[in-house]
Amino acid sequence: MPLSPEERKRYSRQILLPEFGEQGQERLNAARLLLVGAGGLGSPAALYLAAMGIGTIGIIDDDRVAISNLQRQILFGERDAGSPKAPLAAERLRGINSATTVPTFAERLTRDNALRIMQEFDLVLDGSDNFATRYLVNDACLVLGVPLISASILRFEGQLAVLCSQGGACYRCLFPEPPDPMLAPSCAEAGVIGALAGVMGTMMAMEAVKIIAGIGQPLVNQLLIYDALEGTFRTVRVERDPNCASCSVPRENRRLADSYEIEACMTDALEMTWQEFEKRGIPLIDIREEWEFSQLPSNGTLIPLSSLMARLEELPEGTFGIVCASGSRSLMAASVLRSKGITGISIRGGLNALR
Repeated sequence: MPLSPEERKRYSRQILLPEFGEQGQERLNAARLLLVGAGGLGSPAALYLAAMGIGTIGIIDDDRVAISNLQRQILFGERDAGSPKAPLAAERLRGINSATTVPTFAERLTRDNALRIMQEFDLVLDGSDNFATRYLVNDACLVLGVPLISASILRFEGQLAVLCSQGGACYRCLFPEPPDPMLAPSCAEAGVIGALAGVMGTMMAMEAVKIIAGIGQPLVNQLLIYDALEGTFRTVRVERDPNCASCSVPRENRRLADSYEIEACMTDALEMTWQEFEKRGIPLIDIREEWEFSQLPSNGTLIPLSSLMARLEELPEGTFGIVCASGSRSLMAASVLRSKGITGISIRGGLNALR
């Protein structure tokens, strides 16, 4: 038999740390969150948020359950294949916490419906898997004055940041423009391991709790990077761009872009293999941290990712290679540099590919 709201509230208070306090739980009970995507990142985030007593968890997802995605979309099972994800996710969350309200939107987030849907919520968690949606969610959060928790995963690496908070950086501060459709990595290469999605989705939930309850230090103006193969976490300082086309504009003057039509997966021109790199004979920039370089040196010039944007003048002229441990940080760096007119190409698989 489902617990009554009063019973759920009493139980929720008992399972949290005493330091969290009754006021912190009350804030969770009153919070209204929107999950953009009920996939690999949204699934674990939703499960923990419902279990911890979040009052309202909205879910927008127009997709259907696919067997091939079950290794990371843990809200669903084999018998759900072919069914719409949003209503199934709501049913699962209500089974975990009957006191949680779960409004669903079984539609694609677009320029036409974004503000209408998102204005009902006070925090957004973006677990989408394409650039078009990420930029749209970012811009809509800025228009509405709603903070954003954004996460992404690629192969064995994940990134996480709290964006669009008062005085904090936004997604366009990190990536001013979407990559050229012909320069985005191919979907065939952009695989992920399910457990990585679980780690990053759970961390999204933790950041949400910190923001809602007013505890700890949320990842504002920081980009957290998790290397699953090395088992390491590191943070890169991200400053708000005073000339950002989105967040530098006064809120009353902010508008959505005219279009968010971006093809996310075309070719792999931002990447090359070690064999291709050796044939081209171009310079190499190693963006790992100093401690990584000292443990496993490379033939590249060391410019850590954490200081890359401040040392652009040290980069070679023309085309050059970029390497990290697994190829994920270097791919991100190549995308950012390309938006600034600098032609760096990520080495696929990084130094791990040489082992």
